[in-house]
Amino acid sequence: MEMTLSCLLFLLFTCIWVTALRYLRKANSKNLPPGPTPFPIIGNLLELGANPHSSLANLAKKHGPIMTLQLGQVTTIVISSSTVAKEILKNHDLSFCNRTIPDAIQAEQHGEFGLAWLPVSAAWRSLRKISNSHIFTPQKLDANEYLRRAKIQQLLAHVQECCDTGRAIDVGQAAFNTALNLLSNTVFSIDLADPSSKFAREFKKLVWGIMEEAGKPNLNDYFPILRKIDPQGIRRRMGVHFGEMLKMLDRLIVERLKQRQHHDYESKDMLDTLLNITEDKSEEIDRDQIKHLLLDLFAAGTDTTSSTLEWAMAELIHNPETLSKARLELEQVIGKGNQIEESDVSRLPYLQAVVKETLRLHSPIPLLLPRKSSSDVEICGYRIPDGAQVLVNVWAIGRDGSTWDNPNSFVPERFLGLDVDIKGRNFEVIPFGSGRRVCPGLPLAIRMLYLMLGTLVHSFGWKLEGGLKPEMMDMDDKFGITLQRAQPLRAVPVAL
Repeated sequence: MEMTLSCLLFLLFTCIWVTALRYLRKANSKNLPPGPTPFPIIGNLLELGANPHSSLANLAKKHGPIMTLQLGQVTTIVISSSTVAKEILKNHDLSFCNRTIPDAIQAEQHGEFGLAWLPVSAAWRSLRKISNSHIFTPQKLDANEYLRRAKIQQLLAHVQECCDTGRAIDVGQAAFNTALNLLSNTVFSIDLADPSSKFAREFKKLVWGIMEEAGKPNLNDYFPILRKIDPQGIRRRMGVHFGEMLKMLDRLIVERLKQRQHHDYESKDMLDTLLNITEDKSEEIDRDQIKHLLLDLFAAGTDTTSSTLEWAMAELIHNPETLSKARLELEQVIGKGNQIEESDVSRLPYLQAVVKETLRLHSPIPLLLPRKSSSDVEICGYRIPDGAQVLVNVWAIGRDGSTWDNPNSFVPERFLGLDVDIKGRNFEVIPFGSGRRVCPGLPLAIRMLYLMLGTLVHSFGWKLEGGLKPEMMDMDDKFGITLQRAQPLRAVPVAL
């Protein structure tokens, strides 16, 4: 009897609490977008699950393409359609151009941030101008093409060795090493994935450490009151990684400054470009800002590029007919036995379509970097409150059935003859963001992707380790700051 009474009282209390909560939320929301009812204290955190990009996409099917979630103490607006994304990232970009900075990132030396996290300000505009006008211009990237070509030759040699011995390659690891070396040669003219170099091994370890910690769910982000005690230790460990990496970048800069003192020294890479700017004072940038800019570049540019390359190879192996079409195009345009050059890409529409389709299905940063509302803004008839965190679910947008036929299928042909780019102008596919905060390294990332993927497809056949059939591949993903494969892709290169 007592148990029955207790259950009835509990159910009555629950009903009263839910009703009161809905009333209070409605009274206080003042036309916020709809969303699931939050629990006390934790809000909607449990609804995120292990794969928030997928969970949020499912919630959007019920609550709409613009919805409100209460994540702990943080009011969060989630965008899940290209139409609403355009409102946020283009039509009201000025109101949403600043970041909600994760607590782990705030470990980056007393709030000194690189381009990705700085608020829109004079310092941000200066770094953005330097990136757009001096670093990632076609002329600068063309001048350093020979460095990237050399790294592709090293990748080819490694894959050829595995081909000769019948060994499988961890495609993601090989892609990461190549992306790190492509980037480090563009920036420093040195290899940072060289296993024989202690400096390179430590640098690579730090990049992995930063990406791993940044991808962990952090209670500090949802309950700011916990930041002083840092219960998971993420901020402390991230601070160590940031500190060590900044020291290593500083050593590289000091070494370069010594080299530049020789009268016959000639500028050769991105670091020289940045140091030239500091010396001629054409833009406001100092050595500390250079370090933070490079930290962002390496932390973001290596993992996103390698994960996208791994997904592209996985989709091609999983879809043998598509792989055959991509290889046939390369043979017809490049010629069998010839190496693909960056200048060839414009003549390879199917290869471009493969990369676009990979980025549509497997956006490297599925929720983009979080934005923050700087004022009350009305979007689609709803109020986005000042200070709200805004997440754009580009993973959901890429799989929106109202935009794409067979949205979960890998069909590069959908992009042939379709005037859709991936540079932030077409909101159906915005893997690099859009507006003021579009990724400044996009031109370099795209070159690296086309070059690595085209080389692997053109030079070798591929079969899965252990004789696994393509149709049996595990194509699940796992969520982090970048979207990784749940099972690393291990494949055996074979001679064509």
